[in-house]
Amino acid sequence: MTRTAALLGASLLALAMPAVTWAQSAPAPITVPPLEYSHRELANGLDVYAMPDPTAGTVTVQVWYDVGGKDDPQGRSGFAHLFEHILSRKTVNLPYGQIATLVENAGGTRNASTSQDMTNYYETVPPQYLETMLWTHAERMARPVVDQAVFDAERSIVKEELRQRVYAPPYGRFGTFVIGDNTFDESVYRRSVIGSIEELDSAVIEDARAFHEAYYRPATATLIVAGNFDQAQLDAWVDQYFGDIENPARPVPVMTRPVESPRTQPRQVEAYAPNVPLPAVAAIYPGVKASDPDAAALEVLSAIMSRGDSSRLYQALVYESQLASNASLGSSTLEEDGSVVVSATVAQGKSIADVEAALNAQLDRIRNAPVTEAELAEAKTEIVSSELRQRETASGRAFILGRALVDEGDPRAPDANLVAIQAVTAADVQRVARRYLDEQARVSIRYQDESARPAGASEDSWKNPAPMPTFVTVPPAILPANELLPEGQRMAPPAPGEVRTVAAPQIVERTLSNGMRLIVAKSTDLPIVNAQLVIGGGAAADPTERPGLATMTAALASQGAGDRTAPEIARTLEALGANIGGGAGADATTLFLSAPIASADAAGAVLADVVMRPTFAEDEVARSRTQAVNGLRVNLRQPGPLASLVLGRLAYGAAPYGAPSSGTPDSLQGLTRDEIAAFHARWWRPDNAAMIVTGGMTPDQAVAFAERTLGNWTRPAEALPVVANRAGTPTPPRVVVIDLPGAGQAAVAAAVRGPRRADPAFYPLSVVNSIIGGGSNGRLFQEVRAKRGLSYGAYSSLATRVDGGLLSATTQTKNESAAEVVALVLAEFDRLRTEPVSETDVTNRETWLTGSFSRATETTGGLGGVLAEAVTNGLPLSEVEAYPDRIRATTPETVTQAAQAVSADGAYVVVVGQSAMFIDALRAAHPDVVVIPAADLDLNSPTLGL
Repeated sequence: MTRTAALLGASLLALAMPAVTWAQSAPAPITVPPLEYSHRELANGLDVYAMPDPTAGTVTVQVWYDVGGKDDPQGRSGFAHLFEHILSRKTVNLPYGQIATLVENAGGTRNASTSQDMTNYYETVPPQYLETMLWTHAERMARPVVDQAVFDAERSIVKEELRQRVYAPPYGRFGTFVIGDNTFDESVYRRSVIGSIEELDSAVIEDARAFHEAYYRPATATLIVAGNFDQAQLDAWVDQYFGDIENPARPVPVMTRPVESPRTQPRQVEAYAPNVPLPAVAAIYPGVKASDPDAAALEVLSAIMSRGDSSRLYQALVYESQLASNASLGSSTLEEDGSVVVSATVAQGKSIADVEAALNAQLDRIRNAPVTEAELAEAKTEIVSSELRQRETASGRAFILGRALVDEGDPRAPDANLVAIQAVTAADVQRVARRYLDEQARVSIRYQDESARPAGASEDSWKNPAPMPTFVTVPPAILPANELLPEGQRMAPPAPGEVRTVAAPQIVERTLSNGMRLIVAKSTDLPIVNAQLVIGGGAAADPTERPGLATMTAALASQGAGDRTAPEIARTLEALGANIGGGAGADATTLFLSAPIASADAAGAVLADVVMRPTFAEDEVARSRTQAVNGLRVNLRQPGPLASLVLGRLAYGAAPYGAPSSGTPDSLQGLTRDEIAAFHARWWRPDNAAMIVTGGMTPDQAVAFAERTLGNWTRPAEALPVVANRAGTPTPPRVVVIDLPGAGQAAVAAAVRGPRRADPAFYPLSVVNSIIGGGSNGRLFQEVRAKRGLSYGAYSSLATRVDGGLLSATTQTKNESAAEVVALVLAEFDRLRTEPVSETDVTNRETWLTGSFSRATETTGGLGGVLAEAVTNGLPLSEVEAYPDRIRATTPETVTQAAQAVSADGAYVVVVGQSAMFIDALRAAHPDVVVIPAADLDLNSPTLGL
């Protein structure tokens, strides 16, 4: 075996490009620390990368396999993704679902993903579980069980995932099928990674066994470990668990790559789908692979065209002309090829032709004239600052490394690419625009609602006319199939090791002279800062007839403030590598500023204007109102978001919590500039606000930053406003169906009223919630997905509110199984009331909750969010330390006691979908069910218009 010296590569990198820096208009350059790693290769070909970080509170274990959607066998599109699901489930020593159980019982999290070029599996756990996770990956590599039960269950789940991701959202087909099928012609990337229901249904278990034997082996895998661990111990465990795994003797199947003919004439595609509220258009051009020298210039071009509110497409199509509700240009680079996709969603009342003409004008502009030096510098700064943020955590750095190894086969590529970005010139941008945005190679797409389909137009009018390539045929498996060993013969997972303690961030609190509360916690050594401003009130402060007012006020604050217009604010922030955003939750409005420390003061000056001196110009009010309404039109055609809006009204009725925080099309249309300005004057004041600063600043630096930024914010003389009775009197439970014709899936949501976040009852109910639907070990996930394959996921959550939240269960399923899923959800609401729960089960769920909390506090944004929640709900800052102990104080008895608040009889239930496909079965169980056609639904009314 060979080893690259642990830090030699990084040290040489630092010498060659001493911490990558960019000169800019800000007072100091942005510095991105290079990736640090060691590498060795085992005798069996397994590549091992180690990225130790003794300051991390977790360790991330990732295995990346060199197999993806492009390797799907002939007639089996979606198979690599299907096998990703299969491999995560069962081995000779681990029963079905046990991997997820091990991870969550350790307080960790896990997932997997498949792209065209790779499949990866990853966990983040406390450091003492590193050996356990390595063992589970070795089990999956060498000893997976692929039996009929696993195959059938996972295929059903993947079909539900396809329905949820592609068929249910209005634009799911647009991105996955229409754009996906027309991006490449004779290419290994022609098919979608998720495949089709028809080809998934045609697969058999022998295909799955052959696929594993063909592609899953040490020589096609890369192991990446990042976080808090001992290098020598890691090496020993890797040798122990992976060193003896043999590669199959047969070579990996390789498809003969088709020779793709360059497109020499443009093509027009017309596509139609159900529930498309606003038409969309797209243009597809051939691009480059990730390792191509032009990839950097195309990334800069993409940033100039569509990254941020100062980008050309946003300014021309969304902001100035208001022709589109969104517009983007993206360069997608894969291992072997790439594409450039330009797209826009047509705004309400605007024409497709006008949007296409505006897009074409911007494409002509980037081809025909050099970009400005200011645009070039801004794009580079945005790219660099984004990369800086991604490198904050060990997990983030591991994903950057893994992606580089897949795309370019080079662990040094991420740092080299940043240098390449810096070297891009205006001439380079114009050159790649002319070369790749070739109108003769363009595929133009129009995507409209099914109602616009002309008579006689085929269902598959969107399909690429180029012949589909013939893909590889995988040889049959020749090894005997693995089986789960009898319980007494199974190898037990390694026990957890020694706990590696990490110092908790020190929290410092001050009060500025104007009454504003300041909370500081240094959370990283990276030169970034995250400032959150929490303002009391939130959407609960909206007047009854004006839901959405708090949200609109927050959105408009950055659309012109002080002496800067909205475009000037966007240009200033993006040139600094900073961003400002926020919105209104139920109980507070939260603004955030994220910036490199080098840019913090300049970005803070913008934040000061946004907070203290927003202009709320009439034209900006009209523009933001139109954009918000367009966004709502999309959400009101999606089963999941629509179910959530209806559930809030059912549970809270006319109380402040009942109205949609986003507003409704009617309420937003009625908002005036004076109402917005009055809301700002009433609620946005320093004695009703707290600033939370996390990131790389020391407490003294953060205090000085806060004083410079908001120390001059004047406190008004008027008394603080209050919102009374936010949750209102509980409304009677009921079952409501929203009939959404053409819905590709049904959304199911159910809820009961819960306690205030500050109520001690919140903690045992949190454990109850985690048993019902927390993660993949929650009972909802197990009953709905794991056992029956009825959904891609089923979960519950306990909302944190000042005045009583909801314990809510949500899932999506095919329309035909909606009634069955409702019954399963409500059965879990009742189960804990009478069925005792063991001490072990309670402990496992407590560990999952405290582990999730610990991971949240490990990041700059996460720690800020935890502190913001404490501020919003009137909790002491000691909650950061007290929360785990209060969760761990729960017992089986207190779980049973808390579960009495959760019942099927007391639940509000909403189902959104094609009601004709499930209403009879649902009505048999719930005779009082009410059906509301989506077109008649009135979210302005506390009774939904009934």
